[in-house]
Amino acid sequence: MAHIPAERCLSIVELLVDAAGELPLGGIAERLQLPKSGVHRLLAALIDQGWVEQDGTTGHYRLTHRLTILGQRLYRATGIPDVCQPLLERLARETHEFVRLAVIDAHSLVWVAEAQGARGGLLYQPLLTSNTVPLYATASGKSWLARLDLGAVRDILALNGDFNDAENYGPGVIRTFEDLVSELKRTAERGYGVAVSEAESGVTAVAATVLSGGIGSPVGTVSVAGPGVRMNDIRVADVAPLVMQAARELSEVWPLR
Repeated sequence: MAHIPAERCLSIVELLVDAAGELPLGGIAERLQLPKSGVHRLLAALIDQGWVEQDGTTGHYRLTHRLTILGQRLYRATGIPDVCQPLLERLARETHEFVRLAVIDAHSLVWVAEAQGARGGLLYQPLLTSNTVPLYATASGKSWLARLDLGAVRDILALNGDFNDAENYGPGVIRTFEDLVSELKRTAERGYGVAVSEAESGVTAVAATVLSGGIGSPVGTVSVAGPGVRMNDIRVADVAPLVMQAARELSEVWPLR
């Protein structure tokens, strides 16, 4: 596949990941703004390499399980399951809420691990299906962005589509760069991010940043989220120190050196 543009092949793979299902040739070509003939050649190469398969009935294309298997192998190799999961489980027990760990991947945050602390009553399970964290709409995203200079924040948002998909989130979501800057200042001052009915309506989340070695650059975030009727201001004030403590402990044992 040396003569096939790698960047375009990766674009197809990413598109099929985001679609989480099958797409027709025309749909792939339209979304990537490429000619059908070129996309067909790329798909043929990806099929030859075992990354993509074509449905014999519909003719649509989908990813094979090869990417999933490699991702699981990489995830295990990082040490996150062995080192970080026990800390997430403890935080979930302490807060009785849903806990998530995200890692920084280039210009984005990706959720990689979770733990459920609620055992009855109103149980929160995230509605967001993508593993990529919407940065301006989440406590995790704001926690990370608050650690960066404004130039880097602007560049990262541009790479992630700025605020173009704000209508897909909750009524409290931030919609302008100016409002985000103000929120990031508050986040930096208190040491943790908060999102109230932003990523999802009726859900409140608290997040803190994980630093490499405890004092290095940001490598991820840890968050606690739950129903807003339970996660009120008083509850957020109680949960925030636990989240920050978990972030500090994760920083000290972080396996992705």
